Formats: sequence, structure tokens, C-alpha cells
Amino acid sequence: MADAAKPDPSATQSAAPGATLSKDETEKVTSDVSDASKPSEEKSGTSVTDTVSSAAAAATSSVKDNVFSMFGGGPKKEKKAEEDDADEPSGATKKPADDENPENEEPDVHFEPVVRLTEKVETKTNEELEEQIYKQRAKLFKFDSNAKEWKERGTGDVRLLKHKENGKTRLVMRRDKTLKVCANHYIVPDMKLQANVGSDRSWVWNAAADVSEGEPEALTLAIRFASSEFAEKFKDSFIQAQQENEKLFKAGE
Repeated sequence: MADAAKPDPSATQSAAPGATLSKDETEKVTSDVSDASKPSEEKSGTSVTDTVSSAAAAATSSVKDNVFSMFGGGPKKEKKAEEDDADEPSGATKKPADDENPENEEPDVHFEPVVRLTEKVETKTNEELEEQIYKQRAKLFKFDSNAKEWKERGTGDVRLLKHKENGKTRLVMRRDKTLKVCANHYIVPDMKLQANVGSDRSWVWNAAADVSEGEPEALTLAIRFASSEFAEKFKDSFIQAQQENEKLFKAGE
């Protein structure tokens, strides 16, 4: 009786219904678990590959830059202007340069002259009523009686000018550039033209009343030409003017 009343554990366990899986459901769960773990493994493998590739590319670029910099090269630098243009394709917000700024432009100011020279001013030289009968370039000297030496008077054109009304002839010489008068006197009969010692292209004479400085002054003058031919022509013109003046002076007495 006692044995018949004691429950059997195995029988109780077999009789109690529980959550059990069939063979097909077991294979499905196993397959899902495998598929769920596969992307994670593939993602992990891909991440490692990308990391290794990036590190290799960075190392290669670093070595390349170092090699170029050893020979004066290096990575290409973009111009600042090009970067600005890339950032501002339209250029609408780009600041204008100083030259393009209207405020920096200088005003165009025009001043009218106070005095207008509408007419030419003619300078009288007292030669308007005279006719030029001789002209030649030469160098003039004056004898300084105090220093007992010759001093240069000026270089320019020596001219013989004959007055159109009274017919008298005078010798006039002006310096180059300044046109200042360095000889101005009539060729009178008592003048004697003499050859300078040791030169065939130079002459000496005495002027009793030379007015080149304003007041009549007695001077001993010497003139020198570039050649003996020029000197001879001057002598001929000088003597001819002297003879004509002598007739006029005698007629006026």
C-alpha cells in the first residue's frame, strides 16, 4: 500500500507539459543566430581593412612629401585667390580692391591760369633797322692792362651790321646761349687791324669806344677763328666796312 501511494518522479516529469521545440524550429533558430552574427563579423573585418589601408596611404603620402621637400618640392599649394574664388563663385560678397574703391580715386582738379599770354612779346635788339653783311663764329679776348694778360671775352657769332638809313657799319658780337653782348662798336677809320703774333687765324685791334657794357670804354680786343680762311674773310669785310664808314664820317663833318 505504501509503495502504491508514493508518486514516481519520472512519471510526474513526463506527464507535465512544457515548452519544447520541434526539429524544424530548432534548425530555424540556429540559422537565424548564425545569420545575425555574420554581418557583425563582416563589418568588423571591413573596418580593420579600411583602417590598415588608410594608415598605409598616409605613410606613403608622408614619405612622398619628405622626398619632395628634400629637393625643393612639396605638396601643391593652392593660391589664396583661387580659394577665395572657390568660396565665392559669384564674387558678390568679395571686397573691392583699393584701386576699385571710388573713395580712393584722386579728384581731377583743373585750375585756370590767372594770366593768359595771348600775344607774343617782341624783344628789341636795336638791330631791326640794320642789315647783316658778315657773320662768322669766333672767340673774342680782351687784354687786361692791370693783369697784363689776355682774358676770354666770349664765344659766339661776330657780325657786321650796316644801318639801312645812315649806311654806317658796326661790329656786334654776342655770347652763345645767353646772347649777352661782348663787343659793340663802330668800325672807325683810325682802327688798325693787326695779325696776332704767332697765329694766322687771329687779329688784334683797339676800340676807342666799345659800348657792350653800356658806357663807352676803350678796349684792346683780339679775335680768333677756326681757320685762316675765316680769318682772311673777316679782314676783308672789316677793311671794306672801315673804308665805307670813313667816307660817311667825312661827309658828315
